[in-house]
Amino acid sequence: MTDDSRSFHKPVRRPAELFDRLFAADDPAEVSRVAHSTAQALLSRVRAERDDAVVERLIAFTTEHGIDDVAELWSRSPAKSLPGALWRLYLLQVMIHDDARTAALLYERGRHALRSADEVIAGAPAPAGPDELVALINEILRGAFQGDFAVALDRAAAFCRVEASGATHVADDYEGTEPDRASGFTTRALRLSTYAEDLAACAALWRRDSLS
Repeated sequence: MTDDSRSFHKPVRRPAELFDRLFAADDPAEVSRVAHSTAQALLSRVRAERDDAVVERLIAFTTEHGIDDVAELWSRSPAKSLPGALWRLYLLQVMIHDDARTAALLYERGRHALRSADEVIAGAPAPAGPDELVALINEILRGAFQGDFAVALDRAAAFCRVEASGATHVADDYEGTEPDRASGFTTRALRLSTYAEDLAACAALWRRDSLS
């Protein structure tokens, strides 16, 4: 999983045909404006229509089309913004779907090492295998579109904290024998910790009607 900005180089597909317009890459202000307007329009329209089929198409969007189209819309947005929050939710989904076995390994390691309420907040069963984590992130996305958005963000943040803890401990395991692998897990832990902070901050802003 990467948090690098992607270049805006091709037309954007419309997830569930809810994104209302295309945009060019050469105007950063326009990119920012469209990122925020599409995020707000998508969330408000899905919530207003209450169409389960639309929600399921949005959940399956990256599986069918990849992450690039979502990146073109939202990857350059500030972390503490609505498009930034949606971008991170989709990144987590891709991370789990792409390598659910590793995600499950890290989650179980973190769950045992991290003495907090995070595993309860995240809502995964114990133990959580690859299939359970795929179901978890899909459920969190479903909650973001249909339920309490702040709760969905808090669940995602808790998941990230558990994963980050697991990645840190696995990195320690490899430090003496496979330093490159250890470095990769350390980088992953730092990124997940940052996502956890960003998502928790977005949840707090949403509750104050200040997330845009």
